[in-house]
Parts: sequence; structure tokens; C-alpha cells
Amino acid sequence: MFFVFDKIVFSMAALRLLSSTIEFSAALLMLRYNSVETAFKINALLAVVGPTVMITVTSLGLLGLAGKASLQGLAPILLGIAFILYGAQKL
Repeated sequence: MFFVFDKIVFSMAALRLLSSTIEFSAALLMLRYNSVETAFKINALLAVVGPTVMITVTSLGLLGLAGKASLQGLAPILLGIAFILYGAQKL
């Protein structure tokens, strides 16, 4: 069994496990309904879940790093996140 001592790490992992469960369930629903239209609708709902989980997990990570890293160390991370969000918006 895993021994988790950091609440932030546990929360990040739990959110990723929840996200993967939602993704797997969506794949099973797509197979169950066997319809392109329904699969497309399910996929559209997943488009909301993915970025939400990414932003939440990244925020938790930054919260955990806030006391350990300097502002100059966090700046490239924040800039990278901004680029990811900007690029995803342009798709």
C-alpha cells in the first residue's frame, strides 16, 4: 500500500484518479450506445472535465510549492500554464 504523507500530493492523485474514472466510464458509455452522435456528445462533456481537472491539479501543485519556491522560480511555471491555456483556447 502507498503511504501518503503530503495532503497536497494525495489530493492531486485523487483528482487524477477521479478524472481517469470519468474518462473510462465515458469510453464504456460510447461503446454501450454505439452511436457516433452520442459518442460525440459524451466527448463534448469530457472537454469540460479535462481542463477543469488540469487547472485544479496545477493549482494544488502551485499551492504546495508556494512556500518552497521563490517568485522567480514560480514565474516560468505560471508562464507555461498560461501558454497551455492560451493554446487550448485557440483550438
